[in-house]
Amino acid sequence: MSNPNVETVTSSTDRVKVGLAIAAFVAGLVGFYALSSSPTIARVGVVIAGLVVALVIAYFSEPGRRVIAFAQDSYQETRKVVWPNRKETIQTTGAVFAFVVIMAIFLWLTDKSIEWVLYDLLLGWK
Repeated sequence: MSNPNVETVTSSTDRVKVGLAIAAFVAGLVGFYALSSSPTIARVGVVIAGLVVALVIAYFSEPGRRVIAFAQDSYQETRKVVWPNRKETIQTTGAVFAFVVIMAIFLWLTDKSIEWVLYDLLLGWK
């Protein structure tokens, strides 16, 4: 199915802005490794600064605004999710473990049955 409302055309300035945003983020990562002798707080600060600069640059491009809006919408959707409580989580986990054990026994029995039929009955190997 195609969606005729999707626009993929961006201007060259938007491409440059996105490229600069990527470069700022990569510069933050390079700074993290370049400052290997520095304290950890400084190294993490460089990465965070690179990320912030990249987000600010990206915000001023149309694709960047769309990505940020998508991230905000995704965050709002996760807040709407009804998460299971502890009892439901334990029950579901127990059911999964029980199913795994039952399937393991079933597959082991199937394997041994096929092995018995092939090697003992058909081929006569012991």
